[in-house]
Amino acid sequence: MKLFRAALMASALTLPLAAGAAYAATPADALVIAQNIDDIVALDPAQAYEFSAGEINANLYDKLVQYDAEDTTVLAPGLASEWVADEEAKSLTFTIRDGATFASGNPVRPEDVKFSFKRVVTLNLTPAFILTQLGWTPENIDEMVTVDGNTVTVKWTGDFASAFVLNVLAARPGAIVDEVLVMEHEENGDWGNAWLNTNSAGSGPYVLTDYRPAELVRLTANESYWNGAPAMKQVLIRHVAEAATQQLLLTSGDIDIAKNLTPDQIGGLGDGVKVETYPQAAVHFLSFNQKTDELTPPAVWEAARYLVDYDGMTETFLKGQMEKHQAFWPKGFPGSYDETPFSLDVEKAKQILADAGVETPIDVTLDVINSAPFTDIAQSLQATFAEAGINFEILPGTGAQVITKYRDRTHEAMLLYWGPDFMDPHSNAKAFAYNSNNADDNYTATTTWRNAWAVPQEMNDAVNAALAEADQSKRNEMYTELQKQVQAESPIVIMFQAALQIAMAENVEGYVNGSNSDFVYYRLVTKN
Repeated sequence: MKLFRAALMASALTLPLAAGAAYAATPADALVIAQNIDDIVALDPAQAYEFSAGEINANLYDKLVQYDAEDTTVLAPGLASEWVADEEAKSLTFTIRDGATFASGNPVRPEDVKFSFKRVVTLNLTPAFILTQLGWTPENIDEMVTVDGNTVTVKWTGDFASAFVLNVLAARPGAIVDEVLVMEHEENGDWGNAWLNTNSAGSGPYVLTDYRPAELVRLTANESYWNGAPAMKQVLIRHVAEAATQQLLLTSGDIDIAKNLTPDQIGGLGDGVKVETYPQAAVHFLSFNQKTDELTPPAVWEAARYLVDYDGMTETFLKGQMEKHQAFWPKGFPGSYDETPFSLDVEKAKQILADAGVETPIDVTLDVINSAPFTDIAQSLQATFAEAGINFEILPGTGAQVITKYRDRTHEAMLLYWGPDFMDPHSNAKAFAYNSNNADDNYTATTTWRNAWAVPQEMNDAVNAALAEADQSKRNEMYTELQKQVQAESPIVIMFQAALQIAMAENVEGYVNGSNSDFVYYRLVTKN
């Protein structure tokens, strides 16, 4: 505890040494959060792809259109005050909001929008595919995004409607950065990438003023924010991986919010603390790398679906944190498939393997993030799979280590989660049901490519057809059918949908946590 307080004081956020009732110790104009943030690989919005990075960037940057803090279910004007769609020309024309400025004081210009999109496409880092799916390339971006006075026109080449494009532009790589400030920090043609991984250049309600990997993130209020200066003048996010430590810090008043408590800890919280539950879009899955020969038989995939103790986990250590869900698009969104046909049945799994002539035992490594609840899930899987002769050797690592290994396709089995890149079912359909080029040198940010699964061509075609369908009702039916196919036969076993329980001091009001990490907002927070 004393070490934690010392770290806070060293980061220039003064806290009294005496711990009183919960929420008494933190300053009235500062929000102090404890959470596991070791998944962060990058903070530059052209590169950031992890959950924690998405949450931070949501408070640093604006997009042309965005799901904002007031209502995270509504696509609202952001830096664009209005827009006009031309479906035949496959274009959208945005008018830039009058008077909007970056935190630096520089005005938000149409040129900044073009620069931001061109920068993402040219750097071509992990999230770039979200924008390049519009047909944008480094060679044609100057024709696809054009400036005229106070407007920006974006064009696309794919067979999809403007509503899909708006959702794409509202995603993380759609963040608008300050061209003047970024280019002041360019090094060796990196478009300011190195600098933006420890600094910010946005127009959002906060500015990044301190980032120490796997230690802390500090945000300072942007007093000139066009949508109103936030009440919390500082937000300090401390990396605290241990849930028990988070609980102790919250109940002793050293922090305002604890984000990674277990159900038992949630149930044991006393006076002065409240718990809010936020349904999440993330789905959690077990996947098998098809570069590992023992994991390529479809019978292994099928048997695996009967070796997960879905009910046992959700009724015990996952209670309140996850619900059973076995399809790639989360429940509660149009196009979801909510049937759960699989349950733990070891004898059936054994028979599936025997009928297919699969020899056991199979020894396989299982990579997992070294924190709750991932390690608990891994241990449950280890126990039930062993009953059918599939033996998991659990390999724990930090979030960054595990995710990097997954992206390199060097794992055998992987326990991870996936949240939509943008709120359209195509986002997850492309991640779980599409892989048109399985080559090692064709890096693709999808679960299919990362597991080296060469998706059948008819499934690839079905994903493309659903994307192009103009009738939304029919489109949702097509995504439902795709989920049934992936559920029936793929090396990815979807198990749960997350529900996030966050414990906070009773005086904290206005905290917004939408369905995924990109919808976490601090600007409306107050302390009563």
